[in-house]
Amino acid sequence: MNVSKNDEQVVARKKGGLNPGVIIPILFVIGVAIYLFVLGNPGNFKPDPRVSGASVALADIEAKELHPESFMGIVYMGGPIVPILITFMITVIVFSFERYFVLKRAAGSGNLDNFVVKVRSLLNQNRVDEALEECDRQQGSVGNVVKEGLTTYKALANDTTLNKEQKMVALNKAIEEATTLEMPMLEKNMMILSTLGTVATLVALLGTVIGMIKAFFALGSGGGTPDAAALSTGISEALINTALGIGTSAIAIILYNFFTSKIDGLTYKIDEIAMSIQQSFAEFN
Repeated sequence: MNVSKNDEQVVARKKGGLNPGVIIPILFVIGVAIYLFVLGNPGNFKPDPRVSGASVALADIEAKELHPESFMGIVYMGGPIVPILITFMITVIVFSFERYFVLKRAAGSGNLDNFVVKVRSLLNQNRVDEALEECDRQQGSVGNVVKEGLTTYKALANDTTLNKEQKMVALNKAIEEATTLEMPMLEKNMMILSTLGTVATLVALLGTVIGMIKAFFALGSGGGTPDAAALSTGISEALINTALGIGTSAIAIILYNFFTSKIDGLTYKIDEIAMSIQQSFAEFN
């Protein structure tokens, strides 16, 4: 079965960028490793005075009688929700870098504003070939869309079988199809940032609730004398999860809005040049 050029381009763009199904499980393993071996490093905890020798911190960890003496030790006390939140944070960072480089590549090799000005100026003079050369130099998603529009422009200018109205429709359709082909690459993985902006807070809330349950359990047990250590541990677990979740959510939302504005800017540039192409074609053909 033959596959059209457009279908091949769609498949290529869908394959572009990081694959979440592969990357996220790897990041989860990294998050758990950070929790166990970095935050849970025995050096982050004070030795229990009841135990002596080289196995002091290890004995503390095995007995769950931890006495953090560093910030990393305090974060470790956040409990089993912490590695999940660490995974969320790492995921936000990784996919933010990925989106940054993808969008930078999509903008092309030169200054995008200058490219738009040059192409519009050349189109106003009906210098289509020179505008195509500018597209080859610029490259990127914007350059690809404009090049497709200009290539169609030249083909339609020499077509004698269609009237002017039909040519304008065909030109507009070609530009829209080229834009549609580029958009999946620009928007891919943006949903991950959007989702984590909400889910991180909810997971943190779960950790907060678990910590508060432990705190109230400690408050109610002990025959009228609350276990101060268990109470403080439960409260600290709740607050640690809250802090990690809110921080991750805030970063994800900020970066999502930043990249969304970048995508909107690229789309606006494409629309701006597309209008110039249509106006030039209507004027000179």
